[in-house]
Amino acid sequence: QVQLVESGGGLVQAEGSLRLSCAATGFTFSTYGMAWFRQAPGKERDFVAAISWSAGTTYYADSVKGRFTISRDNAKSTVILQMNSLKPEDTAVYYCAKASRPWSIRMQDYAYWGQGTQVTVSS
Repeated sequence: QVQLVESGGGLVQAEGSLRLSCAATGFTFSTYGMAWFRQAPGKERDFVAAISWSAGTTYYADSVKGRFTISRDNAKSTVILQMNSLKPEDTAVYYCAKASRPWSIRMQDYAYWGQGTQVTVSS
């Protein structure tokens, strides 16, 4: 069974930092692309960042470029989202997701999701 468990969310002040982790089990982690998405109430779920199977390719939404960094540790089957210089508009539930291929930035290719972790950034 594919399982993705996010952790690290919480309440942080603007300009602060958070580090989100996603622990993956139930599949050969190093052969699949991974991504982080976020969704605020009443809004669409949006791509935040994606990373290829070998970490050779990454994608960042324009809204987070220069502030967020996605990484992966294949030995630990873990995906990290380091979030710096946080803004109130970053407030959302953040989801870790597994692609069905080694690299993808299409939501349709992400069939497995974690439970989400809440990130709240105060003014």
